[in-house]
Amino acid sequence: MSSDKTFRKIALSFDNVTEEPHFEKTSFRIKKKIFATYDSKTKLVCVKLNEIDQASFCSFDKQIIYPVPNKWGQQGWTFINLEKVLDETLRDALETAYKTVLGKR
Repeated sequence: MSSDKTFRKIALSFDNVTEEPHFEKTSFRIKKKIFATYDSKTKLVCVKLNEIDQASFCSFDKQIIYPVPNKWGQQGWTFINLEKVLDETLRDALETAYKTVLGKR
């Protein structure tokens, strides 16, 4: 199980990441592009993955990591249940999302 403190520490450990408000959530960005958001009310992290990475992470446990259940999910946006995910898996998913968004520039 992970925590919001651990999540923030990992997300901000990558180069040039900024933390900014995003509606009722907190976003983590690289070069103004969001790679992750955090909703403190639901304890859900949302990361941007490509189709292959999303399928790989979601095959782990659909109660922990799963696509956003709408068009956003079809574009790679993926929920992570912070109260159930292991720190290592969270780090891997955040790093993958960071690299995915960074690579788009």
